[in-house]
Amino acid sequence: MIHMNQELFDKHVYQGDKPVLVDFWAPWCVYCRRIAPAMAKIDQQFSDILDIAQVNIDDHPVLARQEQIEVIPTLVLYRGGEVLGSIVAPESKAKIDEFIRETLGN
Repeated sequence: MIHMNQELFDKHVYQGDKPVLVDFWAPWCVYCRRIAPAMAKIDQQFSDILDIAQVNIDDHPVLARQEQIEVIPTLVLYRGGEVLGSIVAPESKAKIDEFIRETLGN
């Protein structure tokens, strides 16, 4: 899992070859911490077809504003710098898995 700052965000989201699923979160967010194990499993499961990343909105508030993140956790799937889709506060790993597959068309 990639822990992103602005430079890494630009490199992976705008210049990377693979789609990127970015988890916008914060350490104080109980729900964010609750889905962390699911995100780790998603990272292992989909590592061959996409990059998984996190942006701590407390450490990178400008990046969160730039991406218009208003609620956390928000997962945003990008390809070639374009937003393919997003999901807010997914209930389970299964929901994240479903979101990825439907959005990427797999």
